[in-house]
Amino acid sequence: MPVLKEFRDFAMKGNVVDMAVGVVMGAAFGKIVTSLVNDVLMPPLGMLLGKVDFSNLFLDLSGKGFASLADAKAAGAATVNYGMFLNTLVDFLIVAFALFVLVKWINKARDMAERTAKPVPEVPAEPTTKECPYCLSLVPIKAVRCPHCTSHLTDN
Repeated sequence: MPVLKEFRDFAMKGNVVDMAVGVVMGAAFGKIVTSLVNDVLMPPLGMLLGKVDFSNLFLDLSGKGFASLADAKAAGAATVNYGMFLNTLVDFLIVAFALFVLVKWINKARDMAERTAKPVPEVPAEPTTKECPYCLSLVPIKAVRCPHCTSHLTDN
C-alpha cells in the first residue's frame, strides 16, 4: 500500500490543492464571462450591426440556403459557424482583459503592502569563531587549543 500513501501525499500537497481550486474557480469565472458575453454584450452589439445575432452567423457549405443555423443543423448540413467563433473570440478577449486587470491589481496591492511593511530588524548571528590571542588565527568558538600554534586558549 505504499503507492496509495504516496498518491495521498502527492494529492494533498499545497500546490496541487491550490491548482485544483484555481481550475474550479476558473471554470466558474468562465461561465460568468460567457453569460456576460452572450447575454449582455452581444445583443446590443448585434443591434448596432443591424440586428445581427452573431451566434446565428454561419456559412452553409451544402448550398441549400438555410434560414438559420438551427435549420441547417436539423437538416445535417455542413456549416462553418463563424458567428459562434466570434462569440468565443469576444469571450476570450474579455477573460484575458479581466485576468490582466486582476493580476495588475494584485501586483499593485502586493507592492503597496511591501512599501508599508515595517522592516524586520536583522538579528546579528552568534559568532562561530574566535581569535587566538597568540597567533591571531581564527579558530572555532569551542576550541580549547589553537590548531595553528597549539597554544592553550583560555576564555578572555
